[in-house]
Amino acid sequence: MIDLNDNINLPFSLQISFNKLIQRYEALVNSDDPFTAAKARRILQLQEDHPELKDGFSKISVLEQHKEAIQILLQDSFSEVLTLNEIKTASVPYHNFIFNATKRFENIIKTAGPDFELVIKNMPENDWYILSCTIIMSFCYNFNTNFKRPLYYEIPDENGILRIYRITYNADFMEIIPTEAAPKLTQNDFDELLDNFENIDLWKEKFPPNSYISKGFVISNIFDVTDDQSISNIKTTLIGNNKRQDKSFMTDFQKVFRSLLAVTDLEVGFSIFNKEENTLMKVHDSSINSFLLKAKEQFKCENLFCHYSYDKILKSKANFAISDVDKSFKKSEGQSPQIKVLKEQGFKSAIFAPIAEEGELLAVLELVSKTPKALNSINANKLLGVMPFILSAVKRSKLDEENLIQAIIQRECTSIHPSVKWKFESAARQFMQEQYNGNENPSFNKISFDNVYPLFGQIDVKGSSEARNSATQKDLALQLTLVEKIVEKAILNERLPIFEQLLFQIKSYQVALKDSFKVDSEQKVTHFFKHEIEPLFRFQLKTKSSITEDIEDYFSKVDTNLEVIYYYRKNYDDTISLINKNMSTLLDKKQVEAQAMYPHFFERFKTDGVEHNMYIGESITKEDSFNELYLYNLRLWQMQVMIDMETAFYNKQHKYPIALDVASMILVFNQPLSIRFRTDEKHFDVDGTYNARYEVVKKRVDKANIKGTDERITAKGKLAIVYSQQEDEYEYLKYVRFLQSKHKLGDEVEILELEDLQGVTGLKAIRVNILYQDETNTKQFYTYDDLMHTIKS
Repeated sequence: MIDLNDNINLPFSLQISFNKLIQRYEALVNSDDPFTAAKARRILQLQEDHPELKDGFSKISVLEQHKEAIQILLQDSFSEVLTLNEIKTASVPYHNFIFNATKRFENIIKTAGPDFELVIKNMPENDWYILSCTIIMSFCYNFNTNFKRPLYYEIPDENGILRIYRITYNADFMEIIPTEAAPKLTQNDFDELLDNFENIDLWKEKFPPNSYISKGFVISNIFDVTDDQSISNIKTTLIGNNKRQDKSFMTDFQKVFRSLLAVTDLEVGFSIFNKEENTLMKVHDSSINSFLLKAKEQFKCENLFCHYSYDKILKSKANFAISDVDKSFKKSEGQSPQIKVLKEQGFKSAIFAPIAEEGELLAVLELVSKTPKALNSINANKLLGVMPFILSAVKRSKLDEENLIQAIIQRECTSIHPSVKWKFESAARQFMQEQYNGNENPSFNKISFDNVYPLFGQIDVKGSSEARNSATQKDLALQLTLVEKIVEKAILNERLPIFEQLLFQIKSYQVALKDSFKVDSEQKVTHFFKHEIEPLFRFQLKTKSSITEDIEDYFSKVDTNLEVIYYYRKNYDDTISLINKNMSTLLDKKQVEAQAMYPHFFERFKTDGVEHNMYIGESITKEDSFNELYLYNLRLWQMQVMIDMETAFYNKQHKYPIALDVASMILVFNQPLSIRFRTDEKHFDVDGTYNARYEVVKKRVDKANIKGTDERITAKGKLAIVYSQQEDEYEYLKYVRFLQSKHKLGDEVEILELEDLQGVTGLKAIRVNILYQDETNTKQFYTYDDLMHTIKS
């Protein structure tokens, strides 16, 4: 036989009983209305004939046995006149079992189809148990927890559209009776439960399964709220749109929460989460407070929360409630940061609700009250219904702020490397704050980093100027030859002095290209083609049929945009472009590995090759973690990546339009310096006169010769490491020997002095040959630890 308590896990066992309803009729026997009194006597007589209806039962079969009697008992509650209008049921609480319903409800279920299963929405499984406990607290202990959450049915209509029905319970005919297994609870038990809504084991300890009897039945009044729900969904997408500028926004917002949680002195605050810096920050709006931050603009999360609340809010994205601030302050001996800041402001209870989307924390909603226990982990669950609206508003607000920050950075700066982005965002927020505070001329703070170590390297195309001049000469010579043939053909048909003069000019340019090609030679010859040859050929094209085909062939070979033959130069430009693209791509890819070792600033430039700057130091990372070991690691990484870039180049050299060579150089500067972002030039540069020496060396050193010779310090197939201090030589020779052991560098090691540069003397260089590996070989990066291990062994 089917029992109501089969497969049910609740703190009470269930019984259907009409005892409370019959008691109502016992009172109506003495009614002044003779019709009412007569009906009451008939009901009581019926009950005497069916005592089980008053005593209670859990077997489903009893309902069928007393079906007619039960219908008579419920006649007043389920009027036949309203049965097609009202959506109403009589049922067992916390159970899907319905034993009486109006015709309208039956028709709705019938329309939903034979496979439809009626299930209450918006109530997690564990919450049913806890809800049952709170009802026991109210019935048996007069302890009101205010745990009322809207409950819904979702039922499809005849068109398959889900209709939303809200359920309200009439529990007048219910009674809760404790058994001998029910523990006697105290105020301390209730206080403990207030801060532990999610701890199901604790609730089961205080309210063991089946330790009470739930006797009676409930009448469910059900309302179609599909339209209201649809309107709410629309509001979800629109809320917050231009609202924050309204002065009454926070006042109205606070009223909503006071009404929702029935706390008259409730106050609402917000703080925004900054993932990059792991901080909570104030909203840049004078009307919105943050009670967690108090008067501070921002606070590190690890300093703002204790371990438990940090994990709950930032990691689990779950609500965190403090029902009694004074009690918690005493318990934590004043060591809990968030409790301390609440107590300092006179608040007695609080709820902190994380606002998150897809696991990403965006902000924290702060609800505080000066009434102890007014806010707790139980009524915190009432926020579930409003969180979508708040999330929509926060997303819109955060997006607006991010757009504004990016706009300021874009206007004041340029593309920013991720390692230093935090500083620009901080300056942009300060810029915004000055605007909010009414400053008509806010200033963008200076962006600088002190005590950072620079690293510079370049892989440059060897003889690029000569290669381009050669390509230019070939293009111009080819075009002159084509023009010469057309002019000679034109003379055969019509011997005009102008043609002879053009031939003389052509011969002169041909000799000049071979014997004395100068900076302005290209410009002169190009001007000749554009202003003398082209107009003549355009005219001849129309009038001289004998050379029309030759002229058409000439213009087919001339680049439309440049108006010159662009063949050899295109090969050169394409080669340089491919070298730059391939080298930059490789360097960017390797940079990901370098950043993983330790964050640092990085930028690269495309010239006739690829240059890169790096700066590493404490001030860039913001953390107290920098050690010179990371500098050594980065220097060793830089040597390896320069070798790999050259290897990749020579492995692909045969694929380029023309054959070119490259040479690599590293500049070592062993003293930390300061760098500053120059907003007028939109890039970082050294800061201060003393540090300017580094920039001078960087710009001139690749053109420097070996002292006493005409030989450049950079050479094909060799890595040049330029330095000025003896300790740099010792350090880099260690790296050289290490990479020799890994077969990345050869045995041809030179220690060279450089010629003096303007204002810079005493530079030296280590130059060593590179061992190129086939690109199919496995490449591997070695760290400074690998180096130390090799030296010790």
